[in-house]
Amino acid sequence: MNNIEFDKRHIWHPYTSAINPLPCYEVVGTSGVELTLVGGEKLVDGMSSWWAAVHGYNHPSLNQAAHKQIDAFAHVMFGGITHQPAIDLCRKLIDMTPDGLNRVFLADSGSVAVEVAIKMALQYWACQGRSQKVKLIAPRNGYHGDTFAAMAVCDPVNGMHSLFKKSLVEHFFAPAPQTQFDQTWNADDVLPMREILEQHHHEIAALILEPVVQGAGGMRLYHPEYVKACRKLCDEFNVLLICDEIATGFGRTGKLFACEHAQISPDIMCLGKALTGGYLTMAATLCTDEVAEGTCVGDPGVFMHGPTYMGNPLACAVANASIDLILEGAWQQQIPRIEKQLREELAGLNDYESVADVRVLGAIGVVEMKQQVNVAEIQQIFVEQGVWIRPFGKLIYIMPPYIIEPEQLKKLTSAIHFAIQRLYPN
Repeated sequence: MNNIEFDKRHIWHPYTSAINPLPCYEVVGTSGVELTLVGGEKLVDGMSSWWAAVHGYNHPSLNQAAHKQIDAFAHVMFGGITHQPAIDLCRKLIDMTPDGLNRVFLADSGSVAVEVAIKMALQYWACQGRSQKVKLIAPRNGYHGDTFAAMAVCDPVNGMHSLFKKSLVEHFFAPAPQTQFDQTWNADDVLPMREILEQHHHEIAALILEPVVQGAGGMRLYHPEYVKACRKLCDEFNVLLICDEIATGFGRTGKLFACEHAQISPDIMCLGKALTGGYLTMAATLCTDEVAEGTCVGDPGVFMHGPTYMGNPLACAVANASIDLILEGAWQQQIPRIEKQLREELAGLNDYESVADVRVLGAIGVVEMKQQVNVAEIQQIFVEQGVWIRPFGKLIYIMPPYIIEPEQLKKLTSAIHFAIQRLYPN
């Protein structure tokens, strides 16, 4: 049994049937923005390995950081022990994130960071004697992860988790923001959120949203004023604001963090994905001093959470190197260049009857089709065209590494044109 046959028979991949799994392509090497398949084919990666490998692959600075740390120590428990990589990382995160986020809880993954944020918000209010504040509110079309608390604040219809509805805590959902990023702001957009908060703020602990970009819930780009209005509503109704920046953090939208488009600072922020440049799984939940101290008042007096691999030194060391590359600032030139090229090269797809919408923000390019995409079929075409693009639902989108060169990005956009023309001719 060869590798692919074994994989198909025994290994479960993300969002894939065990009965009829999607095809898999075996990677044997990576470099820059390219994946090398077992047959020698090289694919330009348009996904940054699910938005994480922002510096590309086999980056010398990240490799060096990993080698140096693994020669010292790869892991120690974080209970009762600290170490320089974690201290350096938390110092950098506090310095670079919006004002007021002065406490850092290091976690394993994005979903866990959201779990921590939710748990933090609930414990905060319980410790203030407001134990009735046990619900959250979120805009529809959001996506926050696959673990149970995170699932519960994903869109209840298209959030990929409707099967578990009866097992999940029922939260409040406002209609998704309708004013697109580049449209004139319509203040009525936030009125449904206000109405729910007016009626139920006494039982709502926090409002959670993905600032400006709703990711896996639909790749929707919405107006920063909606985020700003939500910040004001949270202040008015005594509700914490959680910004899920797992997908948008570290420059992806053209700002270091997407909430900067709205010029606001949340009470709690979740980070992940690009944190280690795609090398190791790691995430962080940051919060204000008020939230951290308020969570530890009274019984039990501590925050009841502690992942086994919390503060993993190897991941911290690579994250430090990744953040250093971000702080060097090359992304500030790379992202506008990518955005401009995506706008120019994807715009023509609006002419296709099969295309519902084309939208771009920063290093995010989205082509929304009018019907569901056959992933296996279109992915085979992409591989034949020498690119790696992983659609979902009706969406063909790319979020390439920041280091991508114009000719490599052109290869990605040309492949999208080719695939749509092949499968959905006018």
